[in-house]
Amino acid sequence: MAVRMGDFVDPPDTGRWFGGGMEQFHHPRPVCADREGGGEPTPQRRQLLAGLSGRVLEIGAGDGVKLSCYPAGVEEIVLVEADPFLRTAAQRVAADLATPILVMPGDLSRLPVDDASCDAVVCSLVLCCAPRTAEPLLEVRRVLAPGGELRFYEHQRSGKAALALAESLGTPLWSRASGGCHPARDIVDVIRQAGFVIESLDRFVFRRFSHVLGAARPR
Repeated sequence: MAVRMGDFVDPPDTGRWFGGGMEQFHHPRPVCADREGGGEPTPQRRQLLAGLSGRVLEIGAGDGVKLSCYPAGVEEIVLVEADPFLRTAAQRVAADLATPILVMPGDLSRLPVDDASCDAVVCSLVLCCAPRTAEPLLEVRRVLAPGGELRFYEHQRSGKAALALAESLGTPLWSRASGGCHPARDIVDVIRQAGFVIESLDRFVFRRFSHVLGAARPR
């Protein structure tokens, strides 16, 4: 497993009209450096999607702009989103893209996707919001085809004891304000406990919170 420590440049604020798109509604950070100027992905989103191909499932729509960031090798994108407003926003973006895109209602506990039907699953700032993290990861394993891959970009409990304590103490208030987000979870351990082998992992700090970005495959 390759583990690297990264210092990503903090991208500009999303802005009043989601100028660079958003990862998730409760995490409105840009996915594109300049939506109006061609939609170049931010470093995080570019790394998250690099080398993907075939049929890819992403959980959570944001405002849909993230769909424009997928590499050319992806043959179909399935986007699962519970919120009807965000599904509508994503469908508007999808209509202007050449890649076949299916936007579906659904949540983390039961993905509306057939067993072993996806070459990759992308989880971006959604596992931190799951009431029970085991359920979505079991679903990810179910829908991944043999040899399939999980790509994740998530909050991660800090490796520094004082910061980890502060994250834990602040979680109840933060969670209520941020759609159930739990920044103090050890997502790396959760993924391993769910039966995945982590193949690559970056750890970095984004807006004072620890994050991880990596790839894993079922054992």
